[in-house]
Amino acid sequence: MIAAAGFAKRKVAVFGLGTSGLATVRALEAGGATVMSWDDSETKRAEAAAGGFNITDMKDWPWRELAALVLSPGVPLTHPQPHAVVSMAQAAGVEIIGDIELFQRAVTASGTGAKIVAITGTNGKSTTTALIGHMIRRCGGHVQVGGNIGKAVLELEAPTAATVYAIEVSSYQIDLAPSLAPDIAILLNITPDHIDRHGTLEHYAAVKARLFTRQGEGDTAIVGVDDALSKDICTGTGARRTAKVVPISVGKTLGRGVYAIDGMLYDNAGSQAVKAGDLRDMRTLAGAHNWQNAAAAYAAGRALGYTREKIFAAFESFPGLAHRMEIVAERDGVRFVNDSKATNADAASKALGAYRNVYWIAGGKAKEGGIESLEALFPHISRAYLIGDAAADFARTLEGKVDYRQCGTLPKAVEAATKDAAAGEAEMRVVLLSPACASFDQFRNFEERGDIFRREVQRVLAETGGAAA
Repeated sequence: MIAAAGFAKRKVAVFGLGTSGLATVRALEAGGATVMSWDDSETKRAEAAAGGFNITDMKDWPWRELAALVLSPGVPLTHPQPHAVVSMAQAAGVEIIGDIELFQRAVTASGTGAKIVAITGTNGKSTTTALIGHMIRRCGGHVQVGGNIGKAVLELEAPTAATVYAIEVSSYQIDLAPSLAPDIAILLNITPDHIDRHGTLEHYAAVKARLFTRQGEGDTAIVGVDDALSKDICTGTGARRTAKVVPISVGKTLGRGVYAIDGMLYDNAGSQAVKAGDLRDMRTLAGAHNWQNAAAAYAAGRALGYTREKIFAAFESFPGLAHRMEIVAERDGVRFVNDSKATNADAASKALGAYRNVYWIAGGKAKEGGIESLEALFPHISRAYLIGDAAADFARTLEGKVDYRQCGTLPKAVEAATKDAAAGEAEMRVVLLSPACASFDQFRNFEERGDIFRREVQRVLAETGGAAA
């Protein structure tokens, strides 16, 4: 655990008692603060109280005595309107921060020189964070991975001179971290998202851009330039002439930066462009979106001083991230891919774009727009297997364009898709769960849906001739 710095013998309030909120309370108490906490959820309050936490109604907090309010990133700060606790803090002149801010202050106060690699972006940040953590570990570094992925950031090990933190940060977390100053900051991309919490796309982008504002000489800013907003941020960051800026791209050659063309990664961040390595045969980094993730991770690896050879050796052994184009089995030319995290059509397009000869399992609780936007990728689909509430609507979209079966449930879809894929003639066939839907019609969450897919694949393969690789 990382003890919060700067609040010894001071009163601090924590609002929001999820995983990160409870970790925040423990970190503040370890740093000597007197902490009072609250949550809108009666269940969470009861669970925290049973765990020995000090639960005090926010209406009874001594607002004029508080050194800070530490706010859960899930609580509205500005839009659609500030939460009541935010308004109360502002009225009392109390600083409002988040756990990432406490983390940054603690690392700075430690004086260890521990490095922070912070990764954000609308899409790909979890995979990129995991890939960077894996790369650092395989290259012999001491890495701690957390933030918006895995462990809450304050639950990570305390900093040492050798520590490199690879942390995923959301726009909500950046909004609550005014001192965040990563040694290496990565922005992958910006597409419309979380507008309800930021008001406009432009404000959302402005919050993302804050990741770079406190960087200085010797720091590195790695910025995707394949969308207009990120490109503008890259230009603005470079104009400040502080951190070294490394643009990244997929599909276009850069005069300076790191880019991927047809799966080949090129490094033009130095005096001349060199071929860094081939991503095309890396099973867990398939598709253009993963090539962008790899470009960012490669640039981070080079900024940390790793050789191209060591970086690509690490990429080759990357196991992937659960439920994100996760390869769960292969047998006799059939690959089984768990992409349960694809809860909308845009997310599903990444996997469908990465593979051909796809036996596609789709459906669930539909999102607005359905799957009409995927029509250009329909030629990649050998057959679709429809499940859940969206099955009838998806069938209407696919009618006359893609062969499909109404399966209803995930186990039935796995059985049918496995049988059909086994009979296929293509050299590589892919049974793909990429639902393009939320999971809540049949499952608690996308993780449970992916776990059941993984289990059913192993069951069907065992029943039809033994376990798969």
